[in-house]
Amino acid sequence: MRAFAHRDFRLFFAGQLVSLVGTWMQSVAQSWLVLELTNSPFKLGLIGTLQFGPVLFLSFFAGVLADRLPKRRLLIASQSVMCAQALLLAALVYRGHVQYWHVAVMASIYGVANTIDMPTRQAFIYEMVGRESLRSAIALNSAMFNGARVVGPALAGLVIARWGTALAFFFNGLSFLAVIAALAALHAAGLPRASSGRAMHHEIAEGVRYALRTPRIALVLSLVMAVSVFFFNYNTLVPLLARDILHQDAHGFGLLMTAIGCGAVAGAIVLASLGAERPPVQVLIVSALALGGATMLMAGVGRFGIAAALLAVMGFCGMLFMTGANTTVQLTVPDDLRGRVMSLHTLMFAGMIPVGAFLVGSVTEALGPRAGFLITGACGVVSVTAITLRWRWYRRPR
Repeated sequence: MRAFAHRDFRLFFAGQLVSLVGTWMQSVAQSWLVLELTNSPFKLGLIGTLQFGPVLFLSFFAGVLADRLPKRRLLIASQSVMCAQALLLAALVYRGHVQYWHVAVMASIYGVANTIDMPTRQAFIYEMVGRESLRSAIALNSAMFNGARVVGPALAGLVIARWGTALAFFFNGLSFLAVIAALAALHAAGLPRASSGRAMHHEIAEGVRYALRTPRIALVLSLVMAVSVFFFNYNTLVPLLARDILHQDAHGFGLLMTAIGCGAVAGAIVLASLGAERPPVQVLIVSALALGGATMLMAGVGRFGIAAALLAVMGFCGMLFMTGANTTVQLTVPDDLRGRVMSLHTLMFAGMIPVGAFLVGSVTEALGPRAGFLITGACGVVSVTAITLRWRWYRRPR
């Protein structure tokens, strides 16, 4: 892969790989812990809302920070905060003092740090590898993310079943040390652009205007919003599927999450083979619709093997869509607007997940997990179709 020719990217990739295994372990452990503490689908969905909610309020601010401050230092700071919250949560569980509100507070702290981390990290990748290797770097980054999604949940399931959730949180805390060490060793500093002297709200408005006036960017961000609201609710729906429909323990839940990761890795490999240019818009639309169809089919699943296969399909389609959307935005946006426009991408992706988590948590609390899959899948397909038709109408000659 072309991106591996860059020393800084190789170091960053290695550190992130270790850290992301820990992150996926915590994701599984956190969902299982909330179910053990509350037995409430609604409260499980609320944790997702709290964890990703800060994106709704801070993403524009984070984008300006990514354009104004040295990106490497900003990433070290955000990764350190996430490390501290994981270790504190591990201590609370180990000592037997953990309560639901502790998990909610830690999820919110993680959400604030991650809101700053995401657009900064994505803009920093461009500076590590340059335009020619960007497509390769994004595909490899996505493959790494989902490779960790294969290992992390399976490992978490084994750890939780044998030793409990505290050890999974502790492993995640330690894993952040790898990426912090890698960042400290990089040559690239991600130095900020020259100051424009303008107020922060003027710079934010400039990024928003660019996104709204660029048809391809507006389409992609709209699709990302719809997909994030309706389809990326794995941490709410999959544990309920495992426990209430398939009658699995934490190990079975981990294997189901691993199936999503396997499909996503395959999707990253396919996307990496498409070349160095941004993918056709049709790839994004078809993959989003296929993801919606697979989500609806999950409502009728009653066997573990079929559920794992469908989740793998969902992981594959989700990876094609999200990596393609990320690449399209990065290869379209001007350099001086990258941090701000990537913060919009973060808002549409992570910022809409709490809306979806609240929605699916409420639906599932009232009607059960099968209804959660069916309703969110159908709403997502309708939304993606409407956005596509609107875009096609806008492009018609007048």
